[in-house]
Amino acid sequence: MKNLRRFQISCSLLLLLAAVGCTTEDVKPTVSLASNVERFDYNNGQATVFAVLNGPVNQEIAVELTFNGDASLNQDFTVSNEVIVVPSGQDRGFIVLTGIPEADTAIKQISITIKANDAYIVGAESSITLELQDCTGDRDGDGVLDCDDLCPDEPGPPENGGCPWLGLFINEILYDPPTGIAGDSNGDGTRQPQEDEFIELYNSNPDLDISGYTISDLDGVRHVFPSGTIIPSKGAIVIFGGGNPTGGFGGALVQTASTGLLSLNRGGDIITLRDDQGQVLDVFDINNFNDRAAQSLTRVPDITGEAFQEHSTVAESGGRLFSPGVRLNGESF
Repeated sequence: MKNLRRFQISCSLLLLLAAVGCTTEDVKPTVSLASNVERFDYNNGQATVFAVLNGPVNQEIAVELTFNGDASLNQDFTVSNEVIVVPSGQDRGFIVLTGIPEADTAIKQISITIKANDAYIVGAESSITLELQDCTGDRDGDGVLDCDDLCPDEPGPPENGGCPWLGLFINEILYDPPTGIAGDSNGDGTRQPQEDEFIELYNSNPDLDISGYTISDLDGVRHVFPSGTIIPSKGAIVIFGGGNPTGGFGGALVQTASTGLLSLNRGGDIITLRDDQGQVLDVFDINNFNDRAAQSLTRVPDITGEAFQEHSTVAESGGRLFSPGVRLNGESF
């Protein structure tokens, strides 16, 4: 379903300084892979694969790749280059894969992996897998052609990209804001540990009235959604602990905790989302992550991911520590 990163200190230790970047000659950049699509067509369909550094460097970086899987290079697809070149002063480069018309149209996989090299450090997202197929097919029979279908093996309505409705759920949570101004997640100019906590919910349903829904922790209800709170289909809402949230937040709805704080306990807590009838819709157990701090935990990939991961370690995040109201890469939902 739907899917960036020299003193011999690893640049992973410099993620908090991602905005500055790794420009020192002696520091090796960390490199990860990403793609603009998950699947593309034999009939001249294309996929763009990016090598993403955790910051710009002052020299050209050539990222070597290997191609594996049951799709064959130069038989089922071609590549514009087998090396991704990241120009000096930039933080990413790319190549383009193109499907070969009249090739075998069986669904095949292409696995692309970064080769180890002394010029860079291989990041967590060191490999990606793409699907090559005949895009005139509709294998789940939902009326959405496979290459346009975000869930090609699960029938779902066209208005939801061919995916089943997933309901309302927690997509990102910040229970331990970073120290200093870097932790000012609500954008009001001040880092305040309780006010800058947040929970981001995503609505994979038609427009949804969540009046009376609640967010609770082990000590009780922390937020009651006020009357008239309607999240649009494929929209998000962010609940901050407090403060004066300032900014666009990607157009997401924004509220502050109705009880005055969320009081998310880094040492161990369970966050529960319930509807207005008390039915549990989603649960986030901080006890599974209480050794991780100073950034948010987010689904990877956004929305469809079943597992949560530290925000800055995901290539799409560009090293950012959180993204309330927007996707990992900063784009609106």
